[in-house]
Amino acid sequence: MDHTPPHYKLTYHEPLRTTMTHMASGQDVITDAPIDNNGLGQAFSPTDLVSAALASCIMTIMGIKAKDMGYTIEHMTASVSKTMASNPRRIDCIDIKLEIRIPGVTEKQQEILERATRACPVARSLHGDVTKNVSFDWSYSQTSTSE
Repeated sequence: MDHTPPHYKLTYHEPLRTTMTHMASGQDVITDAPIDNNGLGQAFSPTDLVSAALASCIMTIMGIKAKDMGYTIEHMTASVSKTMASNPRRIDCIDIKLEIRIPGVTEKQQEILERATRACPVARSLHGDVTKNVSFDWSYSQTSTSE
């Protein structure tokens, strides 16, 4: 049986903290348990990273599709919040609000770009019980009505 080399390595540190190392780049990410779950809340929690990963994936898919359509994204930010459920403790809902500026895109092209984000692998990997609310604010774009 072939063994794939690890993509990441993690180290646990007291109290309730991990350091994750991306093997290819050497970049580190620290996680901390949230205050409401016995942690210090001084870094992203693992569930924060899941929520942020969803937004990052959506933004990346949007960037790929925009590039394929011949557009450059001049501005895109995401505001992310998550709601936790209990019994069992899990992510219940992720809300993502995107602000986007892509000069020259039409409303039809905006719809195409929004639809493309549904192909996000992170969204497809999350359990169906996790509500994913994504809103797109195109008011930062100069749009035209012609196609």
